[in-house]
Amino acid sequence: MSRTGMTDDGDELLTRLEALTAQARAQAEMQRSRVELAIALQRGMLPRDLPVASRLHLAVRYAPACQGLNVGGDWYDAFALGDGRIGLSIGDVQGHNIEAAAFMGQVRAGLRALASVTNDPGEVLARTNDLLLSLGSDLFATCTFIRLDPCAGVLESARAGHLPCVWATADGKSGVTTDEGGPPLGIQAGMPYPVTRYELTTGGVFVLLTDGVVEGPSLPLEEGLDQAMRLAGIAAVAGTDVDALAAALIKGAERVGHDDDAAVLVVGLDGPGAQP
Repeated sequence: MSRTGMTDDGDELLTRLEALTAQARAQAEMQRSRVELAIALQRGMLPRDLPVASRLHLAVRYAPACQGLNVGGDWYDAFALGDGRIGLSIGDVQGHNIEAAAFMGQVRAGLRALASVTNDPGEVLARTNDLLLSLGSDLFATCTFIRLDPCAGVLESARAGHLPCVWATADGKSGVTTDEGGPPLGIQAGMPYPVTRYELTTGGVFVLLTDGVVEGPSLPLEEGLDQAMRLAGIAAVAGTDVDALAAALIKGAERVGHDDDAAVLVVGLDGPGAQP
């Protein structure tokens, strides 16, 4: 082969490599843009402010996944109801992309709207379930919805396929909720969602979280819930404020080896710094 032929082959190879490199860069930029859009969309749908009530302390944390497109499904919410009570929700949409983030917004909006027309948390979930099915989406969501009376310290909870909550009291008791619950939202119409009543005592905490906090390749769900329960128990006995507990819980999510979003919502009653 002549030197000219070898030069032509080399030029062709370089041209192909440049084209492949440009294509790879374009795909990486597109993926980065989609991740940024999903994160922005999700953050824009999370509440900017938390409701305020005498004796009540709320704290939240949210950490988006940072691998690939695994972002968009988790949410938390807290909002005032017309009767002086407070609605709390946390959940996780199946899927991790822009569509999941948009569906999460529909679920959150549906819960808020329906909580304004019915006092029963189970009915809120049942109606939201039927609403989502009427939209014709292929996605579904797990969720916990709670109606909280801050004056009486009573929480009425209903679960839709979501993992249980964690609780702890100032006298050293702690545990995981064991209410029956129902199936995830958006799978089957006409499903019931039983309501369980809990009492939040002075100095106690009640923790809502998503599985990205307590489950991953490095940690089974049961062990993760045990760790969260221990943290909540220590915080309640020591009188640690709810914001510090929420920070500790989301920090623990880094150790589970997850590639999922993580969300935490902590409810406390009359902890340190309570307002008169």
